Amino acid sequence: MEQPEAGGRYLIPGLGRSADPAARLRAEREPYRRGGPFPAEAARALASDLARAVEGEVRFDDGARALYATDGSNYRQVPIGVVVPRSVDDVVATVATCRAHGAPVLSRGGGTSLAGQCCNVAVVMDFSKYVSRVLEVDPGNRLARVEPGCVLDVLRAAAERHHLTFGPDPSTHDHCTLGGMIGNDSCGVHSMMAGRTADNVRRLEVLTSDGLRTWVGETSDAERAAVVRAGGRKGALYAGLAALRDRVGDEVRARFPRIPRRVSGYNLDELLPERGFHLARALTGSEGTLVTILQAEVRLVNSPPARALLVLGFPDVFAAADRVPEVAALGPIGLEGIDERLVEDMRRKRLHPERLRLLPDGRGWLLVEFGGADRAEAEARARRCMDALGGGPRAPAMKLYDDPAEEAIVWKVRESGLGATARVPGRPDAWEGWEDSAVAPERLGEYLRALDGLLHGFGYHGALYGHFGQGCVHTRIDFDLTTASGIARYRAFVEAAADLVVSLGGSLSGEHGDGQSRGELLVKMFGPRLVDAFRDFKRLWDPGWRMNPGKKIDAYRLDENLRLGAGYVELRPRTAFAYPEDQGSFGRVAARCVGVGECRRDEGGVMCPSYRVTREEKHSTRGRAHLLHELMLGDPLRGGWRSPEVADALHLCLACKGCKSDCPMNVDMATYKAEFLSHHYRGRLRPRAAYAMGLVAWWARAASLAPGVANALARAPGLSALARRAGGIAPERALPAFAPVTFRRWFARRRAAAPGAAAGRGRSVVLFPDTFTDFFHPEIGIAAVEVLEAAGWQVRLPRRRLCCGRPLYDHGMLDLARRLLRQDLDALAPAAEAGTPVVVLEPSCAAVFRDELPNLLHGDRRADALAGRTRLLSELVDEAGDAFPVPRLDRRALVQVHCHHHAVMGEGAARRVLARMGLDAEVLDAGCCGMAGSFGFEAGDRYRVSMAVGERGVLPAVRRAPAQDLVLADGFSCRTQIEQGTGRRGLHLAEALRLAAEPGAAALDAEAWARGRRPRRAARDVLREAALLGAGAAALAALAYAGRTARTRS
Repeated sequence: MEQPEAGGRYLIPGLGRSADPAARLRAEREPYRRGGPFPAEAARALASDLARAVEGEVRFDDGARALYATDGSNYRQVPIGVVVPRSVDDVVATVATCRAHGAPVLSRGGGTSLAGQCCNVAVVMDFSKYVSRVLEVDPGNRLARVEPGCVLDVLRAAAERHHLTFGPDPSTHDHCTLGGMIGNDSCGVHSMMAGRTADNVRRLEVLTSDGLRTWVGETSDAERAAVVRAGGRKGALYAGLAALRDRVGDEVRARFPRIPRRVSGYNLDELLPERGFHLARALTGSEGTLVTILQAEVRLVNSPPARALLVLGFPDVFAAADRVPEVAALGPIGLEGIDERLVEDMRRKRLHPERLRLLPDGRGWLLVEFGGADRAEAEARARRCMDALGGGPRAPAMKLYDDPAEEAIVWKVRESGLGATARVPGRPDAWEGWEDSAVAPERLGEYLRALDGLLHGFGYHGALYGHFGQGCVHTRIDFDLTTASGIARYRAFVEAAADLVVSLGGSLSGEHGDGQSRGELLVKMFGPRLVDAFRDFKRLWDPGWRMNPGKKIDAYRLDENLRLGAGYVELRPRTAFAYPEDQGSFGRVAARCVGVGECRRDEGGVMCPSYRVTREEKHSTRGRAHLLHELMLGDPLRGGWRSPEVADALHLCLACKGCKSDCPMNVDMATYKAEFLSHHYRGRLRPRAAYAMGLVAWWARAASLAPGVANALARAPGLSALARRAGGIAPERALPAFAPVTFRRWFARRRAAAPGAAAGRGRSVVLFPDTFTDFFHPEIGIAAVEVLEAAGWQVRLPRRRLCCGRPLYDHGMLDLARRLLRQDLDALAPAAEAGTPVVVLEPSCAAVFRDELPNLLHGDRRADALAGRTRLLSELVDEAGDAFPVPRLDRRALVQVHCHHHAVMGEGAARRVLARMGLDAEVLDAGCCGMAGSFGFEAGDRYRVSMAVGERGVLPAVRRAPAQDLVLADGFSCRTQIEQGTGRRGLHLAEALRLAAEPGAAALDAEAWARGRRPRRAARDVLREAALLGAGAAALAALAYAGRTARTRS
């Protein structure tokens, strides 16, 4: 039932009036040319028939529709429903069922389209979950056959085993799909070596909206004539295509730009006799508006075994562009350009500053890659380039890299461009809209100067970067897309920019396609006759106009269906966190994601562990962020903070914070989850696990009074199972054992026994005894004290027992967390304000002080002081340098970095300390271990996902490690997951430093040594616990006897 409206907006429970007018939201639910929404009863009937027709997943619920309402573009259209096919047969059945119901169809891969191609009022088919296999690699013929949902890097990995690769490689290579690349005619860094996607497609198996299923490719005149003679739908199609070619062939030859990156329009040039009537290539770049791709046979090229990267620095990006033809003539396999604004944007966003330090001097740069049979050959080619450009006043600054790791880091600067320029602190928001125009490389400098002048004439700004070797320019521009006047100015700029690029013989799109952003502008580039030919081309393939209608040809206007749009009002609900980087607005927080999709990667970094297991869009950072934005819009999600759809999407979020650092938009889903849950459960009971695990600090304090009793009860078969069920804890999990002696008690007894023994030499440090170190692993705190004191530090502990509240955030218990943080400030802020470092051994607790604390208690100078003085042990050691002597430990080590360590502090200091120790350390790049605080302890799907995440990389790596290798893991969660999943006992860095001081440390059994350092309880405490245990057992026996007696009498 629809909510009442106020002022033309929906009323959202707990949030007030919706961010967008209700009328505009309804208009975005109308199928193309229909003039009204697809009726609810028609959608239900369609969903019912689809459920009977396919084995895959049919999702017409509001959550799924909201999830797929946008892509990487400025546009938003709520689909009719979503189908996740399990097979090609499911795809065929889906198209047939939609045809019977008159419903449009949209094929979707990675959902990263930047021109609006992947959102429409249609039935969306998401190929990426199941229809995603590499079917065949034929190295002899240099061919591969794939399903459309296959991720590019999956294909490349299969091909690389034969020293082959798929040439086009957009910056989204680790999460874009081949179907999407074919739909967009994608390119990439190495298109200089291999051309566009169209140049690398040999054959396609396609399905038309009216049911024709066939393979298409290059077609000789004789083959075409035979097809026409055979008649039927295919014969009529081929005859019509040939007639169209004959009618407009000369115009195609005259008007199609002869440049490397002409992606706009349909590829009618591939129908020409001199191009072999190549229907597969003619369909490439059609953006799902003509056919559904079922399979693709693609060409593979030789992958140079060795590569060398040369970076050239110029006074500005225009000077860099002027030298592109000269550099391109020297045979590079990749030639990219970036300007100083992109670099400055990265600095402002604090995106991996170590990358930027690797660039040579300049304000505009060319990244030039050469290939060779070996490293020497590749470097020789790079040096020939240096010789050719060196000398004279125009000589650029030059840097040739000799470390492949550094090369990869520099390439990341270029690959980060899309996200790095989108939400930059201190600048207006920047958007796509004119982000991939292209000209001939010889005219690139001229075009960039003119484009820069046009930008300034409109009062706009944007970084200029891209595939300069092929004349393709990327930029995001600070358009105002929320007011009528701003949108009118956006339209005027785009039309002027289109006139400019056409005047230089260029293309509106050089990579991302036309979609809705540029579809209506095609007439400027091609003229009305060719646009009519495009329309006829679509009608031949899609006579019912059911394939992604309103995109590319007869497109929606470029200022329709905007994700924000005129009338958009940014909601600013009252929140627990301050969100200073989003101007204190949760509405702005919810709109932060721009759909880049790096959270959909399968490998590398931390983000996003839940997606990597489930491969569900709603379990990606992007999917969750989009649902939060939809929450603000109020349609189709109407539940506000009580939305079950958003709660469901966040249920499997591990709160790892990987997105905070790995996402180019710095989306911090762990914080957003805590915020949402704090509102979602306000005035309501939370799940049992929230109390069992979120309040672990209180349970641990109680257990510390009699840890032996607590441990015995936790191991007792009946009681243990009962306690797990009561607390929502997975029965498969072993409960961590409480230590016989807490760290604080050990420290107090030690000081009482020898009050002046560790006075140090004047330097003071406060060691924060977090809950996990204090109650579960005091031996780690002991090792830290011994290491610090050995280096001359005087160690102090807070006078009272404190907790940062880390587990509370995962369950949205933010009021309680805030109270704990104020207690922490009362105890720790005086030392921090005096400049004393506060060392926190548990990375997740250090992250609280560095991140959540200043966000939750924003404006409290004490919070800023504590955040500024909080250090991990590795950071303290690293900052002290030679003043903190580090013992040598000549051993191999496998290192699992805690996710919060990676996301908030970064692991640079830890790597440097391990190197100083002499450890041969392999730092795993396998992502999250899967435990994620209390997440992995919770019964049901969270436990299963936890183990599946661990089995993706961390646990197998630990099992493969030789027994004599150290396993280092500073995080309590990481160590627990590793121990329960492999039997290995991970060491904290403090323990590794302490181990190094032991005689014969290189040969010691490190894990036995670490277990043996656990402090023992005093004899009187053991006796008291034994008495308590005996009394408890007697009481239980009495209760059992009484129960049996009562049952006998009854």
